Amino acid sequence: MATQRRIIVFDTTLRDGEQSPGASMTLPEKVEVATMLEELGVDVMEAGFPIASPGDFEAVAEVAKTVKKSGVCGLARCVKGDIDRAWEALQHAQQPRIHVFLATSPIHREFKLRMDKEQVLAKTREGIAYAISKCPSIEFSPEDGSRTEPDFLAQVVETAIDAGATTINIPDTVGYSIPEGYAQLIKHLFDNVPNIDRAVLSVHCHNDLGMAVANTLAAVQEGAGQVECTINGIGERAGNCALEEVVMALRTRRDFYGADTRIESKKLVPASRLVANVTGLPMQRNKAIVGRNAFAHESGIHQDGMLKHPETYEIMQPQDVGFAKTNLVLGKHSGRAAIADRAKELGYELDADRLTELFEEFKDLADKKKEVYDDDIRVLIEQQEVMVEQQWQLNSYALQCSGGDTAPEITVTLQRGDEEVTTTFTGGDGPIDAMLLAIIELTGIEAQCRDYRVHSVTVGRDALGEVVAILEYEGQSYRGRGVSTDCVEASAKAFLMAINRCIS
Repeated sequence: MATQRRIIVFDTTLRDGEQSPGASMTLPEKVEVATMLEELGVDVMEAGFPIASPGDFEAVAEVAKTVKKSGVCGLARCVKGDIDRAWEALQHAQQPRIHVFLATSPIHREFKLRMDKEQVLAKTREGIAYAISKCPSIEFSPEDGSRTEPDFLAQVVETAIDAGATTINIPDTVGYSIPEGYAQLIKHLFDNVPNIDRAVLSVHCHNDLGMAVANTLAAVQEGAGQVECTINGIGERAGNCALEEVVMALRTRRDFYGADTRIESKKLVPASRLVANVTGLPMQRNKAIVGRNAFAHESGIHQDGMLKHPETYEIMQPQDVGFAKTNLVLGKHSGRAAIADRAKELGYELDADRLTELFEEFKDLADKKKEVYDDDIRVLIEQQEVMVEQQWQLNSYALQCSGGDTAPEITVTLQRGDEEVTTTFTGGDGPIDAMLLAIIELTGIEAQCRDYRVHSVTVGRDALGEVVAILEYEGQSYRGRGVSTDCVEASAKAFLMAINRCIS
């Protein structure tokens, strides 16, 4: 493989990311995120916009004092007051950078700046020259660069580099670009800016059309040396290029891009969770790289393939991004192979017959629950282990219970071998008592309930409920246990297990 280019990662979670509605961070939270970004290995972090508010100034200053291994950047408009304020906040940073921006597109020139092209060029030259007198590392962004005339954009970039800018960032400010067009724009700059070799070309893509990562990668392919991104892709409107996605795309497809970063990828998931918790912006389950489902499989075909060889359905290892392992989710789409593997993982050795019975019971349970947990599997297996031959089993029941002084009415059907019996019973102190009395009537076992306990085995609205009942019959106590997402059904199973033990 050819020598890998190292791409600089410029993270703007603390600046552009914090501009997401509702994502504002306190000073301690900003410092906490900055520390995580430093551990993650970002080359430069944009800590804020110092002129924007006293709070933003204080946050940039505190991050600048705290961070040692990464560069710290402050944003500034192309005016002296902004640049002075940015440098004041950054002066104690080990690796300071001032990021100066000025809009260049026709719509911005006409309606926002009210400047012509010559005025924009002059303002660019003046602002960067002033910034370079304060700080040796200056980044310049022609705002709305992707909607700027390519030849004029080349003029602006050449002017900025001549004035001293060491990094030139081409923002797709409103997420308007498509990969082919953005790549052509980057190529145009490399071909038409004579001093382009004196600066690092950077790209900053927004996700309004869902193509921020694709546009960023297209630019890297054309020679861009820095990518600007945020954790979880947060940012203005639809957000920014997601750091975790562009980093892992470059790493996983080094064969294609010939480039990589210095990011410690095993810290991507912890960083993602920290930012989600701090900002209060939850992570979607199917989010690439760091989402809960990114390394989860429920389909039986996929699970079988994963058990045979992980690369059948995974192009990355979950451990490489910070997950503990692949998650074979047990649900209604899961197959026999996944159940056998999970049972073995839980310490149970099952023969073919017992596995078949377990799989059938699992499928019944999975139709009632979205996800079946390890504790559910343990309960199903342990229920099998205590089955009594020729036992009474619950076929069905129907319950009417209006509450108040009205006695419940329950119709119960039991089966033992080929024998099937049904009764409709009215009475009892609630539905559980009515179920027991109906079972006693059908089985002929005059047992008394001496103890009854119910608790949740797993979590969620569809959690399994476990009932433990102790029945007394002819001076002896018999214990029964039943499990179901329906507590009345679980109670029936517990009563029947105890009665079957009475009979045996």
